[in-house]
Amino acid sequence: MTFSEIDLFGVYVAPISVIMVAAWLVFIPLRRVANRFGLLKHVWHPALVEFATYVIVLSLMILAFAER
Repeated sequence: MTFSEIDLFGVYVAPISVIMVAAWLVFIPLRRVANRFGLLKHVWHPALVEFATYVIVLSLMILAFAER
């Protein structure tokens, strides 16, 4: 389980920042599906549910990349 810096056009960035962007790209369709079916109308705090979903997606992606 080692993460090393990623070279993007000559700039070294932390791997967590790249994984966060990838998790955001996965989260956007999930949020659109939830809005389309009206799932966020049935929760107490929609922004909190969205944030928790993003954190879950991010942690799953980190665990998936850490297994390699």
